[in-house]
Amino acid sequence: MNTSVNLAGVTLKNPVMTASGTFGSGAEYSEFVDLNKLGAVVTKGVANVPWPGNPTPRIAEVYGGMLNAIGLQNPGIDVFMNRDIPFLKQYDTKIIVNVCGKTTEDYCDVVEKLADTEVDLLEINISCPNVKEGGIAFGQNAKSIEAITKEVKKYAKQPIIMKLSPNVTDITEMAKAAEAGGADVLSLINTLTGMKIDVERQKFAIANKTGGLSGPAVKPVAVRMVYQVANAVNVPIIGMGGICNAEDALEFILAGATAVSVGTANFSNPCTTAEVVAGIEDYMRRHNVEDIKDLIGLVK
Repeated sequence: MNTSVNLAGVTLKNPVMTASGTFGSGAEYSEFVDLNKLGAVVTKGVANVPWPGNPTPRIAEVYGGMLNAIGLQNPGIDVFMNRDIPFLKQYDTKIIVNVCGKTTEDYCDVVEKLADTEVDLLEINISCPNVKEGGIAFGQNAKSIEAITKEVKKYAKQPIIMKLSPNVTDITEMAKAAEAGGADVLSLINTLTGMKIDVERQKFAIANKTGGLSGPAVKPVAVRMVYQVANAVNVPIIGMGGICNAEDALEFILAGATAVSVGTANFSNPCTTAEVVAGIEDYMRRHNVEDIKDLIGLVK
């Protein structure tokens, strides 16, 4: 039985990885999960300088998931390279670094610094606010997506994954723009913008007013978008959004995803990723599937 998948020339032993921002950079989860069992570990977003993140409170539970406005708090690329990459290199798993920035130059700076490191792929988080465009996310404008993808590709030695925002009118337009810019892989979806109000305090539950909605509530939207994008572009897709078990993961694969990321579920069950790997293997045995590639995009 073959569970390995290929992302732009990088072979993962299985299609299951972590979702950025929900697993740190692996260290804090390594006592719960054998990282050797995962196809890849995707790190928390890394910027060219340390980011303090947003004011608190910045997380709220909601029906079917959670809202977060962490603001991509991170220690910066230099600490990351000295501390986190050596830690992850101890394990037999692929390393995917999530990159964030406020300007195109910020992204290119991080990508250039990572060019000669032993990381396997770079995931570019284009849901960051583009300060030069008045704060609109890079990923909400097709021209911006194509432009930043082209720029990042000039500096990257690893294949580039463009992480798409779902907060757009037509996800396929954004996917085609990333592909036109030279993206090697696409990942989707990032969080949907949401809000919660504390009626007793008569205040916003999150200091930022809005936050990113993740968890099971977003899964039907995510599966739909992955299906649309898989039928609009010719690059591999990493699907994510509310995956809590193997059945959820298989929905994304059948819709056209080559690999999947588990995010919010890690907070309630740190062992989710390993359970999804085992569940996919069990499904393949029950359905007499020899190669997982036969399942990718099977549902038309």
